[in-house]
Amino acid sequence: PAMHPQLNQSQMLFRPLVLPVLAGTIVDFPNDDNLFHNVFSYSQPREFDLGRYPRGQMKSVLFNTPGIVKVYCDIHSFMYATIIVLDNPYFSVPDDDGNYVIGNVPAGRYLISLWYGRKKVATRSVQVMEGLPVSVNFEY
Repeated sequence: PAMHPQLNQSQMLFRPLVLPVLAGTIVDFPNDDNLFHNVFSYSQPREFDLGRYPRGQMKSVLFNTPGIVKVYCDIHSFMYATIIVLDNPYFSVPDDDGNYVIGNVPAGRYLISLWYGRKKVATRSVQVMEGLPVSVNFEY
């Protein structure tokens, strides 16, 4: 991507809760809270520990290998997020109203999944036909 995706630390939460990225992407971790955070993960495919840093600072991590990365704050045990590192560019993060668009998907049959928190909560089969829009709605 032209800009690095971000996993913000804001109001004592990670935002977004689930962040899909393409393998080979650098993710920025800005701290927007008025206190220190220490972002880390022991997950394979990417372990990291960013150490403590205050509001206004940002650290970054490169995610090269596809897989699920569970992210935590060492200081605030209730803070968590999931980074899904994918080997294809066909993903989206819904807006605050739950709307999303995944563009330029080649014709074919696919499985589309909805993640929330740490879980894949729904999967649907979808047929994409050349030049025709497809609508897939999830409820959770």
